[in-house]
Amino acid sequence: MFQALMKTMKAKKMLPQISDTERMALEAGTVWVDGEFFNGSPDFRRMMNEPYSALSAEEQAFIDGPVTELCKMVDAYNIGKTRQIPPEIMQFMKDKGFFGMLIPKKYGGLELSTSAISTIMAMTTNLSAVVSTFIVIPNSLGAAELIKHYGTQEQKDHYLPKLARGEYIPCFGLTEPTAGSDAASIKAEGEVFKDADGGVKIRLNFAKRYITLAPVANLISLACQIRDPQNLLGKGEAPGITVALLHKGMPGLSNGDHHQPIGDAFYNGPIYGKDVVVPVENIIGGPEYAGQGWRMLMEQLAGGRAVSLPAGAIGGMKAVAATTGAYSMVRQQFGIPIGRMEGVEDKVARIAALTYMCEASRVYACSAIDAGEQPPVVSAVLKAYTTEIARQCAIDGMDVFSGAGVMQGPNNILGTGYTTAPVGVTVEGANIMTRTLIIFGQGATRCHPYAQNVVNAAEQDDADAFRKNLLAWFGQFALTVGRTFVRSLTRGWSAGSPVSGPTAKHFRKLGWAAARYAMLTNLAMFFIGGKLKARGKLTGRYADALAWQYFALSALRRYEAEGRKAEDLPVVNYAVSIALSEVQKAFEGIYSNFDAPVLGLYMRTVGAMLVRLNTLSRGPSDQETTKVAMAIQAPGAQYDRIIKYTYAPADGSPGVGRLLAAWRLGYEAQPVISKIVSAQKAKKLERGTPDAMGDAAKAAGVINADEADLVNRAYAARIEAIQVDVFSPEEFFGVKGLTAAPGFEDNETATPRLAASA
Repeated sequence: MFQALMKTMKAKKMLPQISDTERMALEAGTVWVDGEFFNGSPDFRRMMNEPYSALSAEEQAFIDGPVTELCKMVDAYNIGKTRQIPPEIMQFMKDKGFFGMLIPKKYGGLELSTSAISTIMAMTTNLSAVVSTFIVIPNSLGAAELIKHYGTQEQKDHYLPKLARGEYIPCFGLTEPTAGSDAASIKAEGEVFKDADGGVKIRLNFAKRYITLAPVANLISLACQIRDPQNLLGKGEAPGITVALLHKGMPGLSNGDHHQPIGDAFYNGPIYGKDVVVPVENIIGGPEYAGQGWRMLMEQLAGGRAVSLPAGAIGGMKAVAATTGAYSMVRQQFGIPIGRMEGVEDKVARIAALTYMCEASRVYACSAIDAGEQPPVVSAVLKAYTTEIARQCAIDGMDVFSGAGVMQGPNNILGTGYTTAPVGVTVEGANIMTRTLIIFGQGATRCHPYAQNVVNAAEQDDADAFRKNLLAWFGQFALTVGRTFVRSLTRGWSAGSPVSGPTAKHFRKLGWAAARYAMLTNLAMFFIGGKLKARGKLTGRYADALAWQYFALSALRRYEAEGRKAEDLPVVNYAVSIALSEVQKAFEGIYSNFDAPVLGLYMRTVGAMLVRLNTLSRGPSDQETTKVAMAIQAPGAQYDRIIKYTYAPADGSPGVGRLLAAWRLGYEAQPVISKIVSAQKAKKLERGTPDAMGDAAKAAGVINADEADLVNRAYAARIEAIQVDVFSPEEFFGVKGLTAAPGFEDNETATPRLAASA
């Protein structure tokens, strides 16, 4: 019976159709906490015991020393304007080991943990993309990482020390005009041949684009399709995708031109090759690794997607949090800080909560990678969702800064990050594709307890394995249906919690959500099956539900790891409420759009109505907002925790420096300002802006001379901090000696003429 069923399911394409490249992606990496959500009954106790690691003393010293020193050296405005990195900054990065953070110490690298590398990327990316790409690219997917894991000993001995010292500036040539998110379809071609001296070589022809650091790189890791007509490598005529090392200056190789990325124009450009000849020994891993390029890339991306782009996104979010909360208290309108207005307060609170939660997701995932996990689904979630959330936080921050956000110059704090945000959304797999194809497409098969086993058994015509796993799948499905029903009736109380206290309710809601998610996953695989690949709107909602469950879990893990700090509880509650409301939204969308015979009608009507009536969360209440906003509106330990590992000078330097200096000074002066307000209410002082009345209050005997001086300095700093940059015509147009806008010079001397009266 099962033999016939297996053949029928294969013939009708009821099971997912998996290509060779998809199988390599599915088999890369490991299943981590994501598997618990597909199982439907998460073991929260185990998940709470997963590592949530602090940095080592050595790593902390590197951050406190060279990393902070580098941040101080960076004049982001000038670098962004000139698009040039000062030579002393490049030399400093080479001398201090920034190019070799992932390279083992025996080859001259720093051999930092993934958590530390991610933290450093988060600190530097929000300062200057031009500078940070020289940290990100050498320490993410590319020559160093691939050689470290797959290179021959000869390649390791030659390349890794030079990469660590910055003698080689690497780039990774993957993307092409016709191969972006569909990287497996690359057209770059390498033909294996034997030259006149009998040496086996590869003749390469290619056109790559969007390659970061390409214009200045002298070492290129090139992904190409290898053809071997004479089978010289012993791997057939078409070994497949291969990664080879090319050196700048090779005949036929062209790199040096620039694209101009939006926002902070980091070095990025095309690479062209016409009959570039390299020996087969230039294949990373040597000739035996010909055709293994796609597997290598998938294995490294399995965990790698959780590192660089999420770090940059979350670093940007922390920078927005660090400055938006402060600006909302420095900027005043209608006699009060704008941060006390509910509309502004709502934006600030959301920034604070999302920043807390996303930082938790970064540390949680990087700690898992350091512990040996390589979770491709969670990595894809981090890449896609943190970059989207960071973009929204930048928009919210710009709304709060308002005019100060849109006027450019050295004192503009958020403008560059706002305009650069689409870069993170686009690279390493566009978010649209990652959300609709990768996360659920890979997760539903790989993370499900039985799906991949059933598919493998069917492909291998193993009826016994097919029967065993299919029956187990049916059993798991029945359990998830029953579990969802009970947890819906009890609104999660039957799910239990690994902790007691105020966060226990969140674990119960997550247990309820996971049960429903597992049930809906099974329904999709049973009733839509192989057609899921084409149902991107539906699979995108499944991805949303999974992602926000992971974010909620991360916030709870952080709260436990940091010792359940009472002042953080409102932030945790707010963050989890946001996450669960997003899960709820995804569930409603799945029910309303589940297009399957018979069952689909029930889900779109009765099921959709029930899921809307019995909600996981409707989001945070208005009453919760004030406490959460205050987490980043007042200096203190909580503010420092939320923005930790953000370079935020408070020394009066342009932009962030003068803002934070004014904010802290204003906070220090607040008790004195309160005295002035009380005196105004008692009619001992006239009405007016309290912090502008230091001298009047001193004269009236309300405050003493020292207090008046403090208030006056705080007021002057506040007024200075809200100023925007002004440029002369010469500065604005970049033309020496210009005194007016070109073409309008005569306007300066035009004499007003009034019309004569009739």
